[in-house]
Amino acid sequence: MRETSIHSNEYPKKNTTTTITTMTDQEKTDQNNLKKFLRNVIIKGIALFLILSFSLALIPPQSKLGRISLYNIFIPGRVRLPFGENPSEAYNLSLYDMEAMFASHEIDAGSKPETEFRVMLIGDSATWGTLLKPAETISGLINHAGLTACDGRIVRAYNLAYPSMSLTKDLMILDKGLKYQPDLILWPLTLESFPDKVQIPTPLVANNPGRIQRLIEDYDLAIDPQSTEFNRLSFWDQTLIGRRRKILDAIQLQLYGVLWAATGIDQTYPNEVTPAQRDFEADDMDFHGWPPNQLPLNLLAFESLDIAAVMAGDIPVAVINEPVLISNGENSEIRYNFFYPRWAYDQYRNHLAHLGERSDWAYLDLWDAVPENYFTNSAVHLNPEGSQLYFDALLPFLKQMICR
Repeated sequence: MRETSIHSNEYPKKNTTTTITTMTDQEKTDQNNLKKFLRNVIIKGIALFLILSFSLALIPPQSKLGRISLYNIFIPGRVRLPFGENPSEAYNLSLYDMEAMFASHEIDAGSKPETEFRVMLIGDSATWGTLLKPAETISGLINHAGLTACDGRIVRAYNLAYPSMSLTKDLMILDKGLKYQPDLILWPLTLESFPDKVQIPTPLVANNPGRIQRLIEDYDLAIDPQSTEFNRLSFWDQTLIGRRRKILDAIQLQLYGVLWAATGIDQTYPNEVTPAQRDFEADDMDFHGWPPNQLPLNLLAFESLDIAAVMAGDIPVAVINEPVLISNGENSEIRYNFFYPRWAYDQYRNHLAHLGERSDWAYLDLWDAVPENYFTNSAVHLNPEGSQLYFDALLPFLKQMICR
């Protein structure tokens, strides 16, 4: 038998050489260019954002930017100034940009028609219409009454009231509203809007110090321009980042406008409300901390009424002491309602009547025009039937003012 030897070198060796790919100079150049491009895009993007943000800080907060609006173009203008604490249900929200507020209102729809006698209402939540549908408010009832002026023009009322109590807030809205050429200004008000201490804290005033500053300069309004109650914006607050909340509110107002236009809902209407207080403590005679029988007239903003008449010029201003709840409950002999002890409110009415006799504004006192059972959750908020009684009492005076 033949022996066979097998040796490893009799077989060919396997090639184990690894191929290494070398990046060319061109590819290196392209990669570096891409990195530089991305870096420049990021740097320029950040630079543009900062320029935009800080440039916005140079634009005053009360600028015309808020006038950019879908209202009165793609969706109808609102019949009330925007106000709301539950946007998802009310399709409304509170914001403090006066330009955006007015741009959303029906009064901003276009030029005033020559056939229109324009009535503009300012005031508090009672006139705005808390718990009332638009047609049930005083402005709504005026518009449904079919009134005509003595020269044949059709009477059309616009509700520019806003739910807070401050005569300074009303003057600020009046100042803005005069550009819409009203023929008559109705100003329902009540004592709670008069104390000096309530003039600035209402958010619409506190967040518009520039507008109030101008009223102080033009009309000698008795407000401290340096008051710490104003919400003054820092430079950072006026940048794009600082204004992000206001910008979001303005956008939301447009979006909720679509839902409002489809439903007509601009506030929540609960099935039940807590009724206005009618029973009081036997010693409850306080009004803003002032002792009984000493209403400090010098600490009440009565001068605002004369300022309104000066601002309006030839346009008549009608001041209306709006209806209040007159309680028949426990200890009602010392207090009319939650707001007013009798001593304070009686002195206020007497002084207001005295001023009305010698001032350039017309005056009507309707404080007791509506019985207590027609009030809802506040001593000034009416139900639809109460609002109708209020309008019926106002109508003769209104007709006189229209044909004045």
